[in-house]
Amino acid sequence: MLPKLEFHSYDHKSGPGAFSKNVSKALLSHKAPVLQSLHLKIYLLGWCTTSDTETLIGVVLARKLRKLVLQVLWEPIRISNGLYNCETLETLELKYHVLLDVPSSVCLKSLTTLHLHYVNFKDNDSLLNLLSGCPNLENLDVRQNSVSSTKPFTIAVPSLQRLTIYASGRVDTDAGYVINAPCLKFLKIEGTDQVFGYFLIENVPELEEAMISVSSHLVNDNLLGSLTSVKRLNLESSPSQIKFPTGSIFYQLVYLELLTHNEECWNLLTLMLDGSPNLQVLKIFSHRYWNNDAVGKWNQPENVPECLLFHLETFFWKGYDWRQEALFEVVRYILSNTNCLKIATFSSKQLRSEERVEMVKDLNSVARASNSCQLLVE
Repeated sequence: MLPKLEFHSYDHKSGPGAFSKNVSKALLSHKAPVLQSLHLKIYLLGWCTTSDTETLIGVVLARKLRKLVLQVLWEPIRISNGLYNCETLETLELKYHVLLDVPSSVCLKSLTTLHLHYVNFKDNDSLLNLLSGCPNLENLDVRQNSVSSTKPFTIAVPSLQRLTIYASGRVDTDAGYVINAPCLKFLKIEGTDQVFGYFLIENVPELEEAMISVSSHLVNDNLLGSLTSVKRLNLESSPSQIKFPTGSIFYQLVYLELLTHNEECWNLLTLMLDGSPNLQVLKIFSHRYWNNDAVGKWNQPENVPECLLFHLETFFWKGYDWRQEALFEVVRYILSNTNCLKIATFSSKQLRSEERVEMVKDLNSVARASNSCQLLVE
């Protein structure tokens, strides 16, 4: 009658097929009307074969399963087609050496959450076929290592609300992602250098929150231009050349986190302030110690941005290096031009007591536009 079961093939070493037999026996004796969750950890080292796994999946499908987590290591296995037509499955997590050769006919009408972690796709159509058979999918988490592909992966899911994409390693220049998700509310994209050939967001009019941490060539006019509906934006990059979307205004943006790495990030900060007239919260995260070449020069906007004049209430800087004059100029500009600022917080955890006194002295020397602004040093 247990609602949740977990089996690990490493614990069944009495001989080939023992794992499949033991798990099948346990599942056949299961008497609860619904199996809430089944987690299978399979190490294919001669003790559990692909055919054994297919047998297990067949037994599982008869148990009215709600959640399946399948984790396979060492040798890839192909998922049996029966899994793609499980009407009761609500959550599916496939991890590592799972081969997805998805047929064109898929019916997972109850599936709302899908995690694909470092699985192998036979081709790009396998992902498209899988997603097209999930009419009620709301949460999708895709993680990939190096990819070789002749065309992008397309994520076209009308019901999708949360999407996370993570990639590491290298891919061919033709590989990438195309997103068409009209109901998407949350988007997270994370990747190391050279992991995407390109990234195209076609249709996300309902997007409210985005977290973007990618290499420089992705922070371009297409990516930022497709995010103009967001209310909260977390942006991390090391751009060598910012291509800001000309004429785009982030009217809905009220919360911005910017993770800085080099001098070009100040150009992005200037552009984001100018293009976010209703911004209320600004947070900057940077390295604790800068070298002079990395800091660069702050080129303040020609005109004071509207958000500073009328809306910005919270300013936070973690890793603020008070000894760098260029960084102090950024702080001076924001404090002296933000009329509605209520609190400004500066975090430098490794300061000695005498350094902290000096930093507070420098910050207090800045004339603040807001008389009610509270200055905090952590």
